[in-house]
Amino acid sequence: MKYARVYAEDVKVGDELPPLAKGPIQQIQLTRYAGASGDFNPIHQDDEFAKAAGMGGVFAHGMLSMGFVAQALTDWAGAGRVRKIGVRFAALVRLEDTVTCRGRVLATSSKDDLHLVELEIWAENGKGEKVVTGKATVALPSRE
Repeated sequence: MKYARVYAEDVKVGDELPPLAKGPIQQIQLTRYAGASGDFNPIHQDDEFAKAAGMGGVFAHGMLSMGFVAQALTDWAGAGRVRKIGVRFAALVRLEDTVTCRGRVLATSSKDDLHLVELEIWAENGKGEKVVTGKATVALPSRE
């Protein structure tokens, strides 16, 4: 994995992160995520169970979508640069959905050698519906 090289001096309010598309989501991915996370809720694995629960069928773990958003941040800012991330799960991600993660710079600040960037972050499905929304803070290096 090669991370982008973004410097604090190059970032302006309104700048957008490069979009990161993940998917289409497959059942095997949900099964693997269940194993990695320890979340074996059958609502993510068993279509009949999910329908009986009123969910209309299997859907992805919310934290999987959050992980995609975190990957978009790390791909842009670099490893170890994310200082804070908070999200809200806004809609379900279904099998065969492609999730596109996006972000926009809301503010920048610098004090001493610390250069922080506040971002609005989100992920949307193929219909353009936001499935995850939130905010994040990253610390970027200076060119100096």
